[in-house]
Amino acid sequence: MKLQDLLLTPIYLAIFYGIAYGVRGKVTNVFTRRYFIPALSVKFLGAIALGLVYQFYYGGGDTFNYTKHVDIIYDAFGESPVAAIKLIFSHGEFDPVTAPYTVHMYWYKSSTEFFVVQIAAVLSLLCFNTYSVMALMFAGISFSGMWAMYLTFIRAYPLLYKRFAIAVFFLPSVFFWGSGVMKDSLCLGALGWVFYGFYHATVLKRNIFFSIVVGLIGAYVLITVKVYILLSFMPPALIWVFIENNRRIKSAALRMVLKPFFLVLGVGAGFLGATNLTAQDDRFAVDKIGERTKINQEYLYTLTKDQGSAYNIGAVDGSLGSLVTVAPQAVIVSLFRPFLFEARNPVMLLSAIEATMFIYLTVMMFYRTGIIKSFKQIASTPMVTFCFLFAIVFAIGVGTNSGNFGTLVRYKIPLMPFYLAALYIMQFQANNAKKLSRFASTEKRASMVARAA
Repeated sequence: MKLQDLLLTPIYLAIFYGIAYGVRGKVTNVFTRRYFIPALSVKFLGAIALGLVYQFYYGGGDTFNYTKHVDIIYDAFGESPVAAIKLIFSHGEFDPVTAPYTVHMYWYKSSTEFFVVQIAAVLSLLCFNTYSVMALMFAGISFSGMWAMYLTFIRAYPLLYKRFAIAVFFLPSVFFWGSGVMKDSLCLGALGWVFYGFYHATVLKRNIFFSIVVGLIGAYVLITVKVYILLSFMPPALIWVFIENNRRIKSAALRMVLKPFFLVLGVGAGFLGATNLTAQDDRFAVDKIGERTKINQEYLYTLTKDQGSAYNIGAVDGSLGSLVTVAPQAVIVSLFRPFLFEARNPVMLLSAIEATMFIYLTVMMFYRTGIIKSFKQIASTPMVTFCFLFAIVFAIGVGTNSGNFGTLVRYKIPLMPFYLAALYIMQFQANNAKKLSRFASTEKRASMVARAA
């Protein structure tokens, strides 16, 4: 960060807050209004904090590697605007005009990283290539999708607006890792818009055109940057749709008969959609998932085993069968680790505190409700079914690929709002069931007293 950051950041912050206060009335109601500015503020805080941590704690990292590429494109606008425009719309191809610049870009041929560079390069033109202001803009983009995610949850369960705010906005790992000049910020915002678009277009069937457009834009970002997020989202989402349609059948007998058919159809549609998405990408081919997981896990584990942040969930030999074997451990490590005693640095400690909260809420939920009743509750509530399936599928993916807690804490943030939201919905339903039970018991006793009198 430079003197330019110190001078321009307060000015742009004032502008961004002015825009936020102007927009707030259109996207909030009397209950959600109070969370809009605080939620945006923690995103801004996370964006600035991420840059400071990478600069003064890590001494560099991805966020500054992105900005180095942006610097080259920004300078190109002063030297050759044609070359700069070509770089912004480039797909990694060779061009004599851009070659003097791309030779200095390590990520030019990497479509995922360079997509982030292209977004940041466009934003740099609006802020005189100031890193901290670009980070605030990334936080704003991410926040737009997170707010859409929040609105989707409270559309289904309006009374849980306080708890959903915690789940979506105020988990430290989520607003820290998902706010700066990083792939994670774009993906988190895109996932929120995909969730919003999917729910409104296929479940509620309202504002269909707008929902499809924003959902497709979000899906495009995920496909470009981290397609595995969309691959984890699709099968549970399609199962959700088929369960919802099954519930709307009036005949109970017909519902029971068709339910297995809808589930199989949902799984099949999700699998076909996932395979079609990756048909041209060998990195995510179904028959190579095990092999690539083995390579990623071994590389990341070896890279950090001497630092105390590596973890081992079992042997992955490159086959799909070995992935199935280690899947339970992958879910545990993604949702509930690192444990407090495994924390080796402040970042790991933060993640360990969140994991401990997840352990506590999960155990208390299943303890108070009962294991069998809890699973019945999950199966009978379509949104909860979706949230848990997405969290589990995603947890298996990142848990088997990460190999160390430093990487895992960043990879797993997309699942965290959904998992915590599902726990809050179950808790709400369980409390309501107990209240209804007590009310029914009171009514029964009053009736018996009345008859006795």
